[in-house]
Amino acid sequence: MDLFNSVVGLLLRWFYAGLAFLPPSAPLVMLSIFGGAGMLWAFKRTSNPAKIRKVKRELQAHLLEMRLFRDEPGLVWQAQKALLRSNARYLALMLRPAMWVAVPLALLFFHLQAFQGRIPLPLDRDSIVTMGMKMPIDASTAAPVMTAPAGIDSSTPPVRVLGEKQITWRVRPTAPVSGSLRFKVGAETLEKHIETGSSARFIPGLRPSSLLDSIWHPDEPRIQSSTVDWIDVRYPDTNLAIFGIQLHWTVWFTIIGMVFALFFRKHFGVVL
Repeated sequence: MDLFNSVVGLLLRWFYAGLAFLPPSAPLVMLSIFGGAGMLWAFKRTSNPAKIRKVKRELQAHLLEMRLFRDEPGLVWQAQKALLRSNARYLALMLRPAMWVAVPLALLFFHLQAFQGRIPLPLDRDSIVTMGMKMPIDASTAAPVMTAPAGIDSSTPPVRVLGEKQITWRVRPTAPVSGSLRFKVGAETLEKHIETGSSARFIPGLRPSSLLDSIWHPDEPRIQSSTVDWIDVRYPDTNLAIFGIQLHWTVWFTIIGMVFALFFRKHFGVVL
């Protein structure tokens, strides 16, 4: 999983760097179109158009029955049951291609959050850095030590939340920074990337230690630690403006991809 995350992240960084001269919405629009084309290709390869057409005709026939025989409760009831059965068959036919589409898109969404869903920590405002531990915290032992790069004030002491197995630091960026926080935890030294300032760029989220969590948080290599479970910097969320309308980037991605798929489904030979 680590190799997969690294390759996908590298390709996306190249993609965004190559389109840096365009408006911020351009890379997402292009990826949405690619996603729509990918959905159509997957549907064409994994669906059964003949059976889908047959079931759609059955649905139309049952609806027509309900209209024609609306004064015959017995016939309407039979048409309703047949309609439900046909609906179930239609959903079953769509389930297989939908699963082939859902998994790659979900993985892409997890990666795109670092490019589209966060903004750097604003200057001269407090932010929170949190470390999650694998084991309960012993209050009698020394707390981990965090060292921040120049341009980030981290002079406040850490706060240990024993019940949550977490340690938090308050940081205040005073200058634009693209660097790493360093943590001394016993004999271990760990790092977490941090971004401050105003320009939009690649912003890694939570850095986990477990393989499963790296699926949802793929931005940085996993932590290799026997004591630390994860490290997170609380970045502000952001929306994307297209045509003057501010929406979350996942909403725009879905809308653009679905519109493309609906308009070009016949060119791909896809029946929905």
